[in-house]
Amino acid sequence: MTKKQKKNLIRIGIALILFLILFIVDHIIHLDSLIPNPKINWILPTTLYLFIYIFIAYDVLWRAIRNILHGQVFDENFLMCIATIGAFAIRSFDEAVAVILFYQVGEFFQSYAVGKSRKSIASLMDIRPDFANVLREGEIFTIDPEEVELDEIIIVQPGEKIPLDGKIIKGSSTLDTKALTGESLPREVYEGQEVISGCVNLTQTLHIKVTKLFYDSTVSKILELVENASEHKSKAENFITKFAKYYTPTVVLSALLLVVIPGAITQNWLDWLYRALNFLVVSCPCALVISIPLSFFAGIGAASKKGILIKGSNYLEQLHKANIYVFDKTGTLTKGNFVVTRVFPEENKEEILRLAAIAEAGSNHPIAQSILKLVEVKETGYTIENIAGYGIVAKKEDIILCGNDKLMEQRNISYVKEMGIGTVVYVAKNDKFIGSILISDEIKEETEAVIRSLNKMGGKTIMLTGDNEAIAQHVSKQIGVTEFKASLLPQNKVEEVEKLLAAKKEKDLLCFIGDGINDAPVLMRSDIGISMGGVGSDAAIEASDIVLMKDDLRGISTAKRIARKTMTIVIENIVFALGIKIAVLILSAIGISNMWLGVLADVGVAILAILNAMRCGNIKE
Repeated sequence: MTKKQKKNLIRIGIALILFLILFIVDHIIHLDSLIPNPKINWILPTTLYLFIYIFIAYDVLWRAIRNILHGQVFDENFLMCIATIGAFAIRSFDEAVAVILFYQVGEFFQSYAVGKSRKSIASLMDIRPDFANVLREGEIFTIDPEEVELDEIIIVQPGEKIPLDGKIIKGSSTLDTKALTGESLPREVYEGQEVISGCVNLTQTLHIKVTKLFYDSTVSKILELVENASEHKSKAENFITKFAKYYTPTVVLSALLLVVIPGAITQNWLDWLYRALNFLVVSCPCALVISIPLSFFAGIGAASKKGILIKGSNYLEQLHKANIYVFDKTGTLTKGNFVVTRVFPEENKEEILRLAAIAEAGSNHPIAQSILKLVEVKETGYTIENIAGYGIVAKKEDIILCGNDKLMEQRNISYVKEMGIGTVVYVAKNDKFIGSILISDEIKEETEAVIRSLNKMGGKTIMLTGDNEAIAQHVSKQIGVTEFKASLLPQNKVEEVEKLLAAKKEKDLLCFIGDGINDAPVLMRSDIGISMGGVGSDAAIEASDIVLMKDDLRGISTAKRIARKTMTIVIENIVFALGIKIAVLILSAIGISNMWLGVLADVGVAILAILNAMRCGNIKE
């Protein structure tokens, strides 16, 4: 609770105690009876109630006056002032003070609820680095991160935030990435690895070579994303904004007509004035104006706690409606790292891998690296010839052939064809077939469960991949996607998404999930772009609407549940608030309701709606 909130709470408490004392005393001894003269006997109760009224309502009165001076007449402050001052005019002193007092209770509750919801998003602001220790000419200078140049060396001590993205050139340590990814487990980092700004160094001193200026760093882009999230409003929020704009003048005019027309007919002006004032109290749109944005704010905050950055409430609303999910394969559905899944024949495994490693020793290709991870190459001095489209020939005393089936057929080598799904490397020595290695891209552990979950929700899941038809079909069966498109070049992915967008129904929403680097055009073209593994990826943060900071597909299901719960609560609040208000407005107009019921309908409904909105922040995995 902030100092301002504490101050307001104390003020409300004092005003409530004074009001209760005065209310009880007034109803026991009747303060107006203490002065015999009926012409001036109203002065004492008016003065006492007015003192409490000004004490509790001075800020509301000031806001109403200030807004009127700025041309913003019709707002909730104006409604409260007109209603309560009018109540004083007809000598309903206790009701006037009660209305403004409970209105302030509602305002306090609103402020507290918004503050609590902001914490989850505001906590991200803690990742902003305060300083950078930069090494210049053998000396360490503590400067603003914005002043550090590219390729300079910064030193990060244990307990300090990494201020800029860079590469570790000295040291190893453990990093706390929770503020960025929501991941509680620390991450081990070593010399030569890339690290990103915003992480907290936990154990050892690190020397880092800066690879990005502060304005291009991960922390800067995330903070910009969070700060701009409120600019992207949902349809529900825009509806409430427009609704309030026309609603308030309408109820003020209705209240005026409620006094003038029936008053002129019945000549009972006081009764109809009271009804109109009560009508104004009830009509205050607090419940809707407060709870709807708060619901979205709480939903976005709940997502940020779990490492899911949503750029605006409109994307949260769209995700709720999304029913077509298009996935990039490599790096999204799969790990994007190739591994040896089978060696044939198994009994010659070590020899086959050794020969393949000799041939692939100088290659940085992912296929080659998957073999080299398993074998330490000791033999050197081979002459390497790379035959494009076929494979590698390594020559020394022996001749090693390492490549695809075309290489075997070109050299007229009889070989056993590998029927498994993946990339096959055939190995021969001195024109004699030795064996084969099957290499595949690993499917993420959570992929099948997430696809199954989205299918159960009635969604359509589609995989796009550059792999051939056989690999694509094999992977699609494993994970359970409803459709797949194979052998696609990067530009073909955009074309496929365009076709899907053109073929979908009006109410359908297409969500594309990619790695955020080479999929940027597709992320931007789709209705909703979700990027995987957003940590350190500029393209992910800039091109997508939702960023999953953890490289975990389960974030999609979590975000979907948050969106569904948020929209359910938004609809509940709209129906509940409007239903109660319309009912009590009718009761006020026909004279059944009084101001006590009016303030209950206003503040009570607002508090219940706010409590309901805060449930958006309670989403379990």
